[in-house]
Amino acid sequence: MRSNVITSDPGVLSGTPVFSGTRVPLQTFIEYLEAEQSIADFLEGFPTVSKTQIIAFLEETKERFLESA
Repeated sequence: MRSNVITSDPGVLSGTPVFSGTRVPLQTFIEYLEAEQSIADFLEGFPTVSKTQIIAFLEETKERFLESA
């Protein structure tokens, strides 16, 4: 499954998966959630990521998880 929300390019953060069109790693978002921070807090701290991108990422993650179950 190809993603429109996630990109990985060797020229951007050495290929770390980021939200498309940004330099914000997905890992950073996951760490926010693990620390019980809100999505609103994340978006405030990383204004280059949109709420639409967050929702799309969560939807893709759900679909991939359910496909493999």
